[in-house]
Amino acid sequence: MAPTRPLHLAVALDGAGWHPAAWREPSARPAELFTARYWADLVRTAEAGRLDFVTIEDALGVQTDRADRVAGRLDAVLIAARIAPATSRIGLVPTATVTHTEPFHIAKALATLDYVSTGRAGWRVQVSGLAEEAAHFGRRAVPSIPDAFDEAADYVEVVRRLWDSWEDDAEIRDAATGRFIDREKLHYIEFDGRWFSVKGPSITPRPPQGQPLVTALAETGMPCAFADLVYLTPGNADHARQLTDRVGSLPHRFADLVVFLAETEDAARATKDRLDRLDGAQYTSDAAVFTGTPAQLARLLLEWHEAGLTGFRLRPGRLPADLDAITGGLVPELQARGVFRREYEAVTLRGLLGLPRPANRYAEGAVVA
Repeated sequence: MAPTRPLHLAVALDGAGWHPAAWREPSARPAELFTARYWADLVRTAEAGRLDFVTIEDALGVQTDRADRVAGRLDAVLIAARIAPATSRIGLVPTATVTHTEPFHIAKALATLDYVSTGRAGWRVQVSGLAEEAAHFGRRAVPSIPDAFDEAADYVEVVRRLWDSWEDDAEIRDAATGRFIDREKLHYIEFDGRWFSVKGPSITPRPPQGQPLVTALAETGMPCAFADLVYLTPGNADHARQLTDRVGSLPHRFADLVVFLAETEDAARATKDRLDRLDGAQYTSDAAVFTGTPAQLARLLLEWHEAGLTGFRLRPGRLPADLDAITGGLVPELQARGVFRREYEAVTLRGLLGLPRPANRYAEGAVVA
Protein backbone atom coordinates (compact mmCIF):
# COMPACT_ATOMS: atom_id res chain seq x y z
CA MET A 1 0.00 0.00 0.00
CA ALA A 2 1.38 3.43 -0.94
CA PRO A 3 2.29 5.73 1.93
CA THR A 4 -0.20 8.49 2.70
CA ARG A 5 2.48 11.05 3.44
CA PRO A 6 3.63 13.08 0.44
CA LEU A 7 7.11 12.36 -0.81
CA HIS A 8 9.31 15.37 -1.54
CA LEU A 9 12.06 15.48 -4.16
CA ALA A 10 15.06 17.73 -4.69
CA VAL A 11 18.13 17.52 -6.89
CA ALA A 12 21.68 18.58 -6.07
CA LEU A 13 23.34 20.33 -8.99
CA ASP A 14 27.12 20.28 -9.30
CA GLY A 15 28.98 21.14 -12.49
CA ALA A 16 28.50 18.49 -15.17
CA GLY A 17 27.29 15.94 -12.62
CA TRP A 18 28.57 14.19 -9.53
CA HIS A 19 30.78 11.74 -11.37
CA PRO A 20 34.18 13.36 -12.03
CA ALA A 21 34.17 12.17 -15.65
CA ALA A 22 30.61 13.30 -16.40
CA TRP A 23 31.85 16.31 -18.36
CA ARG A 24 33.15 13.89 -21.00
CA GLU A 25 29.70 12.45 -21.72
CA PRO A 26 28.34 13.17 -25.24
CA SER A 27 25.29 14.90 -23.75
CA ALA A 28 27.33 17.08 -21.36
CA ARG A 29 27.82 20.80 -21.95
CA PRO A 30 31.27 21.55 -20.49
CA ALA A 31 31.73 24.70 -22.56
CA GLU A 32 28.65 26.21 -20.87
CA LEU A 33 29.37 25.44 -17.21
CA PHE A 34 30.10 29.09 -16.51
CA THR A 35 27.03 30.49 -18.28
CA ALA A 36 23.67 31.50 -16.86
CA ARG A 37 21.89 29.62 -19.65
CA TYR A 38 23.32 26.28 -18.53
CA TRP A 39 22.07 26.66 -14.96
CA ALA A 40 18.73 28.09 -16.04
CA ASP A 41 18.16 25.10 -18.33
CA LEU A 42 18.88 22.65 -15.51
CA VAL A 43 16.59 24.38 -13.04
CA ARG A 44 13.79 24.76 -15.59
CA THR A 45 14.03 21.01 -16.25
CA ALA A 46 13.74 20.35 -12.52
CA GLU A 47 10.76 22.71 -12.32
CA ALA A 48 9.05 20.97 -15.23
CA GLY A 49 9.24 17.80 -13.12
CA ARG A 50 7.53 19.61 -10.22
CA LEU A 51 10.50 19.05 -7.92
CA ASP A 52 10.45 20.86 -4.57
CA PHE A 53 13.83 22.53 -4.91
CA VAL A 54 17.34 22.38 -6.29
CA THR A 55 20.51 22.80 -4.28
CA ILE A 56 23.58 24.33 -5.92
CA GLU A 57 26.99 23.17 -4.73
CA ASP A 58 29.73 25.62 -3.77
CA ALA A 59 32.96 25.74 -1.79
CA LEU A 60 35.81 28.10 -0.93
CA GLY A 61 38.42 26.12 -2.84
CA VAL A 62 38.96 24.61 -6.27
CA GLN A 63 37.58 21.08 -6.50
CA THR A 64 40.72 19.32 -7.73
CA ASP A 65 44.24 19.76 -9.05
CA ARG A 66 43.71 17.06 -11.67
CA ALA A 67 43.76 18.36 -15.23
CA ASP A 68 41.18 15.78 -16.39
CA ARG A 69 38.41 16.88 -14.00
CA VAL A 70 36.16 19.93 -13.85
CA ALA A 71 37.74 22.70 -11.79
CA GLY A 72 36.25 26.08 -10.96
CA ARG A 73 32.68 27.12 -10.29
CA LEU A 74 30.39 30.12 -10.15
CA ASP A 75 29.09 31.52 -6.85
CA ALA A 76 26.00 29.50 -5.89
CA VAL A 77 24.02 32.37 -4.35
CA LEU A 78 24.61 34.52 -7.43
CA ILE A 79 23.60 31.64 -9.73
CA ALA A 80 20.34 31.29 -7.81
CA ALA A 81 19.65 35.03 -8.00
CA ARG A 82 20.38 35.08 -11.73
CA ILE A 83 18.07 32.18 -12.58
CA ALA A 84 15.25 33.08 -10.18
CA PRO A 85 13.42 35.21 -12.78
CA ALA A 86 13.64 32.31 -15.26
CA THR A 87 11.57 30.09 -12.94
CA SER A 88 8.38 30.56 -10.96
CA ARG A 89 7.70 27.74 -8.46
CA ILE A 90 10.75 25.63 -7.69
CA GLY A 91 12.81 26.38 -4.58
CA LEU A 92 16.38 27.65 -4.96
CA VAL A 93 18.79 26.51 -2.25
CA PRO A 94 22.39 27.60 -2.85
CA THR A 95 25.30 26.45 -0.71
CA ALA A 96 27.01 29.16 1.35
CA THR A 97 29.97 28.35 3.57
CA VAL A 98 29.91 29.84 7.05
CA THR A 99 33.58 29.39 7.95
CA HIS A 100 35.66 32.46 6.96
CA THR A 101 32.58 34.47 5.89
CA GLU A 102 30.38 36.97 7.73
CA PRO A 103 26.77 36.26 8.75
CA PHE A 104 25.69 39.82 7.93
CA HIS A 105 26.67 39.37 4.27
CA ILE A 106 24.99 35.98 3.93
CA ALA A 107 21.83 37.22 5.68
CA LYS A 108 21.31 40.04 3.22
CA ALA A 109 22.31 37.94 0.19
CA LEU A 110 19.76 35.22 1.01
CA ALA A 111 17.10 37.77 1.95
CA THR A 112 17.68 39.37 -1.45
CA LEU A 113 17.37 35.96 -3.11
CA ASP A 114 14.04 35.47 -1.34
CA TYR A 115 12.83 38.77 -2.77
CA VAL A 116 13.97 38.16 -6.36
CA SER A 117 12.49 34.64 -6.29
CA THR A 118 9.28 35.84 -4.57
CA GLY A 119 9.63 33.51 -1.61
CA ARG A 120 11.53 30.49 -2.95
CA ALA A 121 14.93 30.89 -1.28
CA GLY A 122 16.76 28.47 0.96
CA TRP A 123 20.29 27.94 2.21
CA ARG A 124 22.53 24.89 2.43
CA VAL A 125 24.84 25.59 5.35
CA GLN A 126 28.39 24.33 4.90
CA VAL A 127 31.58 24.48 7.00
CA SER A 128 35.19 24.45 5.87
CA GLY A 129 38.02 22.59 7.58
CA LEU A 130 40.66 22.75 4.86
CA ALA A 131 43.94 24.61 5.23
CA GLU A 132 44.02 25.63 1.57
CA GLU A 133 40.63 27.31 1.94
CA ALA A 134 41.69 29.14 5.10
CA ALA A 135 44.74 30.40 3.20
CA HIS A 136 42.48 32.29 0.79
CA PHE A 137 41.47 34.55 3.65
CA GLY A 138 44.52 34.55 5.91
CA ARG A 139 42.66 35.81 8.95
CA ARG A 140 42.61 32.67 11.07
CA ALA A 141 43.91 29.14 11.48
CA VAL A 142 41.87 26.16 10.37
CA PRO A 143 39.24 25.55 13.07
CA SER A 144 38.79 22.12 14.58
CA ILE A 145 35.72 20.28 13.36
CA PRO A 146 33.88 20.70 16.70
CA ASP A 147 34.67 24.42 16.66
CA ALA A 148 33.56 24.73 13.04
CA PHE A 149 30.22 23.13 13.87
CA ASP A 150 29.74 25.25 17.00
CA GLU A 151 30.51 28.34 14.96
CA ALA A 152 27.99 27.24 12.31
CA ALA A 153 25.23 27.03 14.93
CA ASP A 154 25.96 30.58 16.13
CA TYR A 155 26.26 31.79 12.55
CA VAL A 156 22.79 30.52 11.65
CA GLU A 157 21.36 32.07 14.81
CA VAL A 158 22.81 35.45 13.85
CA VAL A 159 21.42 35.16 10.32
CA ARG A 160 17.97 34.20 11.61
CA ARG A 161 17.95 37.18 13.99
CA LEU A 162 19.02 39.52 11.20
CA TRP A 163 16.14 38.25 9.03
CA ASP A 164 13.80 39.16 11.89
CA SER A 165 15.43 42.52 12.62
CA TRP A 166 12.83 44.23 10.43
CA GLU A 167 9.22 43.61 11.41
CA ASP A 168 6.92 42.74 8.53
CA ASP A 169 5.21 46.14 8.55
CA ALA A 170 8.32 48.25 9.20
CA GLU A 171 8.04 49.87 5.76
CA ILE A 172 5.36 52.57 5.72
CA ARG A 173 6.14 54.31 2.40
CA ASP A 174 3.87 57.26 3.22
CA ALA A 175 4.87 60.06 0.86
CA ALA A 176 2.39 62.49 2.46
CA THR A 177 4.07 62.34 5.86
CA GLY A 178 7.56 61.67 4.52
CA ARG A 179 7.92 58.43 6.49
CA PHE A 180 9.34 55.47 4.60
CA ILE A 181 9.93 53.24 7.62
CA ASP A 182 8.75 52.97 11.20
CA ARG A 183 12.07 53.11 13.02
CA GLU A 184 10.50 51.49 16.09
CA LYS A 185 10.04 48.31 14.05
CA LEU A 186 13.72 47.91 13.24
CA HIS A 187 15.58 46.04 15.94
CA TYR A 188 19.14 45.65 17.15
CA ILE A 189 19.79 41.94 17.49
CA GLU A 190 22.62 42.48 20.01
CA PHE A 191 24.18 39.04 19.48
CA ASP A 192 27.36 38.58 21.54
CA GLY A 193 28.89 35.10 21.46
CA ARG A 194 32.18 33.28 21.20
CA TRP A 195 32.41 33.72 17.44
CA PHE A 196 30.41 36.83 16.59
CA SER A 197 29.37 40.14 18.06
CA VAL A 198 26.68 41.56 15.78
CA LYS A 199 24.53 44.57 16.54
CA GLY A 200 22.17 44.73 13.56
CA PRO A 201 19.69 45.47 12.18
CA SER A 202 20.01 44.11 8.67
CA ILE A 203 19.95 46.52 5.75
CA THR A 204 17.43 44.30 3.93
CA PRO A 205 13.78 44.13 5.02
CA ARG A 206 12.39 40.86 6.35
CA PRO A 207 12.29 38.25 3.55
CA PRO A 208 8.95 37.27 1.97
CA GLN A 209 9.07 33.86 3.70
CA GLY A 210 10.02 35.50 6.99
CA GLN A 211 12.75 32.91 7.35
CA PRO A 212 14.12 31.30 4.16
CA LEU A 213 14.57 27.55 4.46
CA VAL A 214 17.75 26.53 6.32
CA THR A 215 19.20 23.13 5.37
CA ALA A 216 22.37 21.21 6.20
CA LEU A 217 24.04 17.87 5.64
CA ALA A 218 23.75 16.06 8.98
CA GLU A 219 27.38 15.02 9.25
CA THR A 220 28.65 13.31 12.39
CA GLY A 221 28.97 16.01 15.03
CA MET A 222 27.06 18.66 13.06
CA PRO A 223 24.38 20.23 15.28
CA CYS A 224 21.01 19.87 13.57
CA ALA A 225 18.70 21.93 15.75
CA PHE A 226 19.26 25.11 13.70
CA ALA A 227 17.96 23.54 10.45
CA ASP A 228 14.48 23.21 8.99
CA LEU A 229 15.67 20.31 6.83
CA VAL A 230 18.64 17.95 7.03
CA TYR A 231 20.23 15.70 4.44
CA LEU A 232 21.12 12.19 5.60
CA THR A 233 23.27 9.58 3.89
CA PRO A 234 21.78 6.16 4.72
CA GLY A 235 22.93 2.97 3.08
CA ASN A 236 19.61 1.11 3.37
CA ALA A 237 16.16 1.38 4.91
CA ASP A 238 17.27 0.20 8.37
CA HIS A 239 20.11 2.71 8.37
CA ALA A 240 17.65 5.41 7.27
CA ARG A 241 15.47 4.58 10.27
CA GLN A 242 18.45 4.86 12.61
CA LEU A 243 19.49 8.20 11.18
CA THR A 244 16.01 9.70 11.30
CA ASP A 245 15.74 8.65 14.94
CA ARG A 246 19.10 10.30 15.66
CA VAL A 247 18.19 13.70 14.22
CA GLY A 248 14.87 13.73 16.05
CA SER A 249 11.76 15.68 15.18
CA LEU A 250 13.08 18.15 12.64
CA PRO A 251 10.41 19.17 10.12
CA HIS A 252 12.13 17.44 7.20
CA ARG A 253 14.64 14.62 6.79
CA PHE A 254 15.88 14.00 3.25
CA ALA A 255 18.13 11.13 2.15
CA ASP A 256 20.89 11.83 -0.34
CA LEU A 257 21.46 9.40 -3.21
CA VAL A 258 23.82 9.59 -6.19
CA VAL A 259 21.91 8.24 -9.19
CA PHE A 260 22.84 6.81 -12.58
CA LEU A 261 19.65 6.03 -14.50
CA ALA A 262 18.93 4.23 -17.76
CA GLU A 263 16.19 2.19 -19.42
CA THR A 264 17.71 -1.03 -18.10
CA GLU A 265 19.79 -1.83 -15.03
CA ASP A 266 22.56 -3.24 -17.22
CA ALA A 267 22.70 -0.02 -19.23
CA ALA A 268 22.91 2.09 -16.07
CA ARG A 269 25.74 -0.05 -14.69
CA ALA A 270 27.55 0.06 -18.02
CA THR A 271 27.34 3.85 -18.02
CA LYS A 272 28.87 4.16 -14.57
CA ASP A 273 31.55 1.57 -15.40
CA ARG A 274 32.48 3.49 -18.54
CA LEU A 275 32.79 6.74 -16.59
CA ASP A 276 34.88 4.98 -13.95
CA ARG A 277 37.27 3.79 -16.62
CA LEU A 278 37.57 7.30 -18.05
CA ASP A 279 38.38 8.66 -14.59
CA GLY A 280 40.74 5.84 -13.72
CA ALA A 281 38.99 5.00 -10.44
CA GLN A 282 35.74 3.54 -9.18
CA TYR A 283 33.39 6.33 -8.16
CA THR A 284 32.41 6.33 -4.48
CA SER A 285 30.53 8.83 -2.37
CA ASP A 286 29.48 9.62 1.18
CA ALA A 287 25.95 8.90 -0.07
CA ALA A 288 24.68 5.59 -1.45
CA VAL A 289 25.18 5.17 -5.20
CA PHE A 290 22.19 3.85 -7.17
CA THR A 291 22.45 2.42 -10.68
CA GLY A 292 19.26 1.19 -12.32
CA THR A 293 15.97 2.19 -13.88
CA PRO A 294 13.58 4.93 -12.77
CA ALA A 295 11.06 2.25 -11.74
CA GLN A 296 13.66 0.51 -9.56
CA LEU A 297 14.60 3.82 -7.98
CA ALA A 298 10.94 4.59 -7.29
CA ARG A 299 10.59 1.30 -5.38
CA LEU A 300 13.71 2.06 -3.37
CA LEU A 301 12.51 5.55 -2.46
CA LEU A 302 9.15 4.21 -1.32
CA GLU A 303 10.87 1.64 0.89
CA TRP A 304 13.10 4.28 2.47
CA HIS A 305 10.19 6.71 2.75
CA GLU A 306 8.50 4.26 5.10
CA ALA A 307 11.59 4.44 7.34
CA GLY A 308 10.71 7.99 8.38
CA LEU A 309 12.26 10.07 5.62
CA THR A 310 10.15 12.93 4.30
CA GLY A 311 12.00 13.31 1.02
CA PHE A 312 15.09 12.74 -1.08
CA ARG A 313 17.85 14.86 -2.55
CA LEU A 314 19.11 13.11 -5.65
CA ARG A 315 22.61 13.82 -6.93
CA PRO A 316 22.60 13.22 -10.71
CA GLY A 317 25.74 11.37 -11.74
CA ARG A 318 25.56 13.05 -15.16
CA LEU A 319 24.05 16.37 -16.16
CA PRO A 320 21.76 16.77 -17.89
CA ALA A 321 21.19 13.07 -18.65
CA ASP A 322 20.31 11.83 -15.16
CA LEU A 323 18.30 14.95 -14.36
CA ASP A 324 16.24 14.27 -17.50
CA ALA A 325 15.73 10.69 -16.31
CA ILE A 326 14.59 11.92 -12.90
CA THR A 327 12.00 14.32 -14.27
CA GLY A 328 10.98 12.23 -17.27
CA GLY A 329 11.15 8.76 -15.72
CA LEU A 330 11.20 8.75 -11.92
CA VAL A 331 8.62 11.47 -11.40
CA PRO A 332 5.93 9.74 -13.53
CA GLU A 333 6.61 6.49 -11.64
CA LEU A 334 6.02 8.23 -8.31
CA GLN A 335 2.98 10.08 -9.63
CA ALA A 336 1.48 6.80 -10.82
CA ARG A 337 1.86 5.49 -7.26
CA GLY A 338 0.07 8.54 -5.87
CA VAL A 339 2.96 9.84 -3.75
CA PHE A 340 4.20 12.84 -5.71
CA ARG A 341 2.48 16.01 -6.86
CA ARG A 342 1.24 16.57 -10.39
CA GLU A 343 1.05 20.35 -9.96
CA TYR A 344 2.68 22.79 -7.58
CA GLU A 345 0.36 23.47 -4.67
CA ALA A 346 2.11 26.54 -3.23
CA VAL A 347 4.07 29.56 -4.41
CA THR A 348 6.78 29.59 -1.71
CA LEU A 349 9.37 26.99 -0.80
CA ARG A 350 8.04 26.81 2.74
CA GLY A 351 4.58 26.29 1.31
CA LEU A 352 5.75 23.41 -0.89
CA LEU A 353 7.24 21.71 2.16
CA GLY A 354 4.20 22.36 4.35
CA LEU A 355 6.07 24.72 6.67
CA PRO A 356 4.37 27.81 8.14
CA ARG A 357 5.72 31.32 7.82
CA PRO A 358 7.37 32.00 11.19
CA ALA A 359 6.30 34.89 13.38
CA ASN A 360 8.85 37.65 13.90
CA ARG A 361 10.65 37.14 17.21
CA TYR A 362 10.97 40.90 17.78
CA ALA A 363 7.35 41.84 17.11
CA GLU A 364 5.31 43.08 20.06
CA GLY A 365 4.35 40.19 22.31
CA ALA A 366 6.90 37.79 20.80
CA VAL A 367 9.34 35.87 22.96
CA VAL A 368 12.95 35.91 21.80
CA ALA A 369 14.41 32.39 21.67
